[in-house]
Amino acid sequence: MALRVYTTRLLGRNSELVLHGGGNTSVKTSVKDIDGKNYDVLCVKGSGWDMAEIEPQGLPAVKLQPLLLLKNKKHLSDEDMVSYQKKNLINIKSPNPSVETFLHAFLPFKFVDHTHSDAIMNVTNRPGGLDFCKKIFGNKVSIVPYVMPGFRLAKKINEVYSKNSKINCLILMNHGIFTFADNAKDAYSLMIKYVSQAESAIKKLKSKKIKQIKNYSTKFSPYEAATVIRGLLSENKDQKFIVNFRTNNILNYFINGKNVKFYSSKGTATPDHVIRVKPFPLIITPKKNSTLEEFTSTAIKAFTNYRKKYINYFKINQKKVKGKKTMLDTSPRIILVQNIGMFSVGKDLKSAKIAGDLAETNAKVISSVEETSTYKFIPEKDLFDVEYWSLEQAKIKKAKKILEGNIVVVTGSTGTIGFETYKIFKKYGAEVILLDFNRKKINELQSKIKDTCIYCDVTNKKSVENAFNQICKKYGGIDILISNAGAAPSGIIGEVSDRLLRKSFEINFFSHQNCASEAVKIMKRQNINGCLLFNISKQSVNPGKNFGPYGLPKSALLSLCKQYAVDYGYFGIRSNGVNADRIRSGLMTDKMIKSRAKARSVTAENYMRGNLLLNEVKAEDVAKAFFHLAISKKTTGAVLTVDGGNIAASLR
Repeated sequence: MALRVYTTRLLGRNSELVLHGGGNTSVKTSVKDIDGKNYDVLCVKGSGWDMAEIEPQGLPAVKLQPLLLLKNKKHLSDEDMVSYQKKNLINIKSPNPSVETFLHAFLPFKFVDHTHSDAIMNVTNRPGGLDFCKKIFGNKVSIVPYVMPGFRLAKKINEVYSKNSKINCLILMNHGIFTFADNAKDAYSLMIKYVSQAESAIKKLKSKKIKQIKNYSTKFSPYEAATVIRGLLSENKDQKFIVNFRTNNILNYFINGKNVKFYSSKGTATPDHVIRVKPFPLIITPKKNSTLEEFTSTAIKAFTNYRKKYINYFKINQKKVKGKKTMLDTSPRIILVQNIGMFSVGKDLKSAKIAGDLAETNAKVISSVEETSTYKFIPEKDLFDVEYWSLEQAKIKKAKKILEGNIVVVTGSTGTIGFETYKIFKKYGAEVILLDFNRKKINELQSKIKDTCIYCDVTNKKSVENAFNQICKKYGGIDILISNAGAAPSGIIGEVSDRLLRKSFEINFFSHQNCASEAVKIMKRQNINGCLLFNISKQSVNPGKNFGPYGLPKSALLSLCKQYAVDYGYFGIRSNGVNADRIRSGLMTDKMIKSRAKARSVTAENYMRGNLLLNEVKAEDVAKAFFHLAISKKTTGAVLTVDGGNIAASLR
């Protein structure tokens, strides 16, 4: 098992062999079950595991003999195949074994390796690919015409091996490569050997560069285009996607080819990519010196045509397959904008990046084939079979969380309230970006979490603009802004300096305006609604003694919140606030609590519990209030009080 894990990782960490859950490996060994008996088992890659990071538990053990008993069975449905494999697991809590489990079982070798090598796809995905492969590989390699993965393919491989038991490799046309041996090193070495032979054969072919369109400039940026694209992806305003932008030489060469609409529509590099990138991308060609408005008009037409094309693809191919299929959404997963770059789409950032990685591999393989031949893949009907194959769809379908696809930005995120807010929105499936002006704290936070943390001085409009541009390039836009940053200066209002008061207005009022004004620009371009949430404080309606420098800008913030509700409700953009009081945080420190308690002539403990419920309100209570307002789709211009009860600070 140690050797199996080791060589699986070696293969999985080479992106030219394996990408994001593709490929699989196995080892035949024996294990003791709970009944004390030893069983011969096949330990094969389980669903959901990536070969690059696999652990022993990612190779569930399936009893081998029951699998071999089905060698002569003529037919086995996908559902029965999965059920039979699960029934024979040693540990029923293990992940589902690979859909190619029977293929691994039928090959009588201890170690079996399978990848979707770029080079193998290159030599198979072209006219005359079968004959080309026969010239490249020796007599220990069998070339197998495309058969959809599953029991039928396992039967085919068993038949091929029975006719020639001297082989140590299978090249599956338009699919991938299998190598096998009785030790891990030999199986791995055979994989490298045959992939290298394919690479050498490609280099010997006469090639010519793909003709490119003219390079020209446009008057909009990728982050602006991302927000337009993100809005157009939604078939309704409750359906939201993450859009990730990337550009590099490989992609630009592919995207800017004169015939990109032709060769990009011929299919993916290997069939299982289709479940993440759909059978063809959307191509958008902006005009030279196109403005954002002109690009939007071009993109709307392109999206309309894409949806019609996908519906037609579904209708034609549904008639050719057994069983009634329900059409998936018609939104593209890859958008190629000429002279700009690629936008990849997913339900979350991870999915969007995976789609981008697969599309980049497709671009590399297709471009390489086009330089020496013409790209040719499996018939459209076969690609449709894989896209709508329940076993493949199961890999990416999970229960949808309430905020899935939503992009949330939290300012003042390293503080207690900010971080509690991050946690609750993350829990409900949102992509959360954390902003803060404290470089040390934001860097420390980034070292602890995977989510995006960005330095941003919210009192500086340029800093806010730069941060929001970064977010749009990486995620595609913004749905919910939680404007939480603030500071709490105190002093007798008639005696404080102008400098202190103006500084307080900068952080407690103008910073919120800076963020909100930038957010609504993005929300308007997306045209899929939006939500502004402000941390207002009870000071806005119930001033505290000697606390004017903090309370005055908060009163202005309350009006700002309502003004956004009035001015932007027409666009489906809601604006609400949270009126919180006495929350232990970076703002309300122990020192400040003692000071405020003294101002009210009470103890610190009584000050914190000084409400109608006699119960201290915590940061997590404020976070819950933000969440409640975020999902209350018919509430705007409202302020939700979170203070344990204070009649003097209550609103209508």
